[in-house]
Amino acid sequence: MKFGFAFFFQSIMLGIGLAMDAFSVSLANGLNEPAMKKGRMCGIAGIFAGFQLAMPLIGWICVSTIAQYFEAFEKCIPWIALILLCFIGGKMLCESIRSKDCCDEKPAVGLAALLVQGVATSIDALSVGFTIADYCFAEALAACFLIGAVTFLICFAGLAIGKKAGTKLACKAGILGGTILIFIGLEIFITSWL
Repeated sequence: MKFGFAFFFQSIMLGIGLAMDAFSVSLANGLNEPAMKKGRMCGIAGIFAGFQLAMPLIGWICVSTIAQYFEAFEKCIPWIALILLCFIGGKMLCESIRSKDCCDEKPAVGLAALLVQGVATSIDALSVGFTIADYCFAEALAACFLIGAVTFLICFAGLAIGKKAGTKLACKAGILGGTILIFIGLEIFITSWL
């Protein structure tokens, strides 16, 4: 495939489709931390974008080199996403329910939790390596950078929307955010079997 309108359009559409889980998790993070600063928002969106950029490229490399091993691993992807997102969402739910004073400032999501969220929301992007298998390395790299850029913008918007809603839903934000994460994990798992 040559660099043209179709290439850029397909890459942007892939980015939008892949970023929806990360958008929902960003929304939950914004709900959990309504006082989040713009620099932190850029950092969180950057983590999600980095994973969404890396996973399709890793998938492309796997398809190009060790495809038979990747196919066996692909069956585990929905289980991994389900476990990771349900764990983080459940933890957020428990902390919110146990909190005695619901209007206290909630602790920010730490780097380790953000990395787990990044993996959980982007692991299904490994399979994009199959859809771009006929690309040369430069095309695969360009497509992955476009996917990452789209993810960054979408996640930043999710954080901003979540922050805005978080200030209005201060006492219920952790419960809503945790529920969203669990729902996303279930959605990834269920749709993988359809």
